[in-house]
Amino acid sequence: MNGPAGERCRCPWAGSDALYIRYHDEEWGVPKSRDIEIFEKLILEGFQSRLSWITILRKREAFREAFDGFDAGKMAGYGGAKVAELLANAGIIRHRGKIEAAISNARAYLALAARQPLAAFLWDFVNGEAIQNRFTSVADVPAQTPLSRTIAKQLKARGFRFTGPTTTYSLMQACGLVNDHLVSCHRHDVCAALAKPSFLASPTHGRR
Repeated sequence: MNGPAGERCRCPWAGSDALYIRYHDEEWGVPKSRDIEIFEKLILEGFQSRLSWITILRKREAFREAFDGFDAGKMAGYGGAKVAELLANAGIIRHRGKIEAAISNARAYLALAARQPLAAFLWDFVNGEAIQNRFTSVADVPAQTPLSRTIAKQLKARGFRFTGPTTTYSLMQACGLVNDHLVSCHRHDVCAALAKPSFLASPTHGRR
């Protein structure tokens, strides 16, 4: 969909920042099927808590370097020396609680992976296919939903931290479990056509 002078219509939150626009146009709302992608988003969403997402985007490469490419096996082994190193790293968000939660989440991720991949775990809640919303205004887009509260509760039960209902809904939006692009946005129909991640061509489980 195009606006005046052929300019593409986007969700207003994308603004005019080139990095944010690229994220909106290429990543947000696209169904994610790789565990590493979803795990990275889960960690970064935790760091975003009470901050803006553009702040995290600008630091994403620094986060990737600091956290060993979000290799959960390596992160799970971080000790006091590594925490001190991360707290001294000006390239990331230097918040002890969030850093310790990221390490704890790596351990929870590995424990879950021993039984079920994180991607499959999350996509089971939507029967393997993205929820398609048709919002016309950003004011209509919720900060959390009953489903995000359910998923947040299940994540907490499995040892995940900094994954409350609002953070979990942001994760759902980012990973394409829900399509919250406005109907006027040129990405709405593109993401709707994707609908489900490739690894869940034949979902077998319903919502918990």
